[in-house]
Amino acid sequence: MNVFYNQKGIGDVLILKIKDVELKQRQFSTFGDVVKIYNSDTNEVIGYNIFKASSYGEIKDHGAVELSDEMKELIKTAFAKNGVNDDVDLQKQNHFVVGYVETMEKHPNADKLNICKVNVGQEELQIVCGAPNVEANQKVVVALVGAVMPSGLIIKDANLRGVPSSGMICSAKELALPDAPQEKGILVLDNSYEIGAPFELK
Repeated sequence: MNVFYNQKGIGDVLILKIKDVELKQRQFSTFGDVVKIYNSDTNEVIGYNIFKASSYGEIKDHGAVELSDEMKELIKTAFAKNGVNDDVDLQKQNHFVVGYVETMEKHPNADKLNICKVNVGQEELQIVCGAPNVEANQKVVVALVGAVMPSGLIIKDANLRGVPSSGMICSAKELALPDAPQEKGILVLDNSYEIGAPFELK
């Protein structure tokens, strides 16, 4: 689940996003200050909007919101007071992990793109990457599908010049790390990082 809050942009509304579907597939049910959003084709819940969100607890973050214990309590309180009895998974999901580039080959339809097979621990992902310094046998930071970048960009499955891509190999600048170099290029990690582990700067 991704959580967003932008009081200046959209008002006092906490947005809980579970899945992304096309606008025409969205249906809504209202429970007081809580609006449940679901897929009209499958009835699967894809998110919630909590209006008057700050009345249920303090919100310190702007943009992407960390799913802290305080935020979980705010969501539970809003649901309880508005009669929403849904069992929502509020476990914090880590969307940035250490990956290992197993193989790299040139994209057949783009000179500056490469197709990488990246081991992220539980699975191997195919990621199209345009960084000039990406190579096989590197440990890298991978933003998984569903990750929210510091810029606000949400990582989605994509098709780049005819090749499927799931996730993104990140640069230090894209991760908003301190003293990130300005030149293009992914962040290459040293061997002390464990493949599949959540990425944390050492």
